[in-house]
Amino acid sequence: MSAREPVTDWETDFDHFDPTYVANPYPVWDELREKCPVAHSERFGSMWVPTRQAEIHQVAYDTDHFSSRGAVVINAPFPPEMIQEGGFAPPITSDPPFHTGFRQMLLPAFSPKRIAEWDPLLRTMANELIDDFIDDKQCDVAKQYSKHIPVTVIALMVGASPDDRAQFTEWIHYTLEVMPTDPETAMPHLLGMSQYLFNLVEARRKEPEDDLVTYLLNADIDGEPLDSMQILGAMMLLVVAGIDTTWSSIGASIWHLAQNPDDLSRLVNEPDLMVTAVEEFLRAYAPVTMAREVVKDVELAGCPLKAGDRLLLPFPSANRDPEAFPDPDKVVLDRKVNRHHAFGAGIHRCLGSNLARLELRIAIEEFIRRIPEFHLADPKTVTWSSGQVRGPRSLPIVFDKINA
Repeated sequence: MSAREPVTDWETDFDHFDPTYVANPYPVWDELREKCPVAHSERFGSMWVPTRQAEIHQVAYDTDHFSSRGAVVINAPFPPEMIQEGGFAPPITSDPPFHTGFRQMLLPAFSPKRIAEWDPLLRTMANELIDDFIDDKQCDVAKQYSKHIPVTVIALMVGASPDDRAQFTEWIHYTLEVMPTDPETAMPHLLGMSQYLFNLVEARRKEPEDDLVTYLLNADIDGEPLDSMQILGAMMLLVVAGIDTTWSSIGASIWHLAQNPDDLSRLVNEPDLMVTAVEEFLRAYAPVTMAREVVKDVELAGCPLKAGDRLLLPFPSANRDPEAFPDPDKVVLDRKVNRHHAFGAGIHRCLGSNLARLELRIAIEEFIRRIPEFHLADPKTVTWSSGQVRGPRSLPIVFDKINA
């Protein structure tokens, strides 16, 4: 990423790639909610950033004024493929009425029953990863554990070779961390991902298998089969939205437990607490900030937004809003009322939420079963991803107790 001028005023010069924000965005959100709940920036064109749950909720549900065709904010005009019907990764980059049919077509593939079938494989996967480092009495959770679970699942879902997992994570990096600030550098990598996925589609046309690509080839919307671009777009969505998000959630949850031995002890000794704990980790460390484009002039908390302006929707900030949650900055493992926005809100609420919850729960359960006591090796060595998905990218921990 190229050098950037540091932010001196978050109200008028917001930058989600600023190192201060990347390292710790929570004070920035707190300040803005109090002083200027809708921040602005010209770094990505005219971009607005609501920070309170009320305004974020308002935008998420208003599809008349706010389009989803640009799910990632970049400092360049939208490429033509982003503004055609459906966008580059439907349904997350599409608007009604196209969005409705496309999402309904995908829902059966992500139903609770279908996703539950992944449970045994996920547990085996988690334990095989743990086997590789448990005798070392230390590991980098982000690099050796959390990123491998979702990328393996997504590779299996699309019928890709497990040997290509490193390539998938590289594509994610260029799509989410490089493209927003340096589209020219990122574009060859995005084209490479598109070609790889297109080749998978063509291979399944010849030899169908029990995977998502074959499902899409056999699917229809109102009796019309999907065309090649729609199938490719759905696969792009799965790769871009299904890997980094869960990787980040798993890492952030273990990062929390490494610093809070009382919470770790409770989870180890009270396994029934895991259901609410997972929801609380999702609320407190929600990884995803989505984006919208203003398509009709509108006011938001008194701010005049013009057609063509862009917005960031930091769902993690909504989850820390004291108007929406008591003690929002405190992780309460048995929080009873927890209507968080970790999976978004409105028509684009994440259709992969069942899968993400299962991956997160099993990843934590198996890790703390095998390694019930651990701590950060050095808090200064923890690093975080930049852009619209935030999670640990380096997370070294030391094991204090293991169950081999």
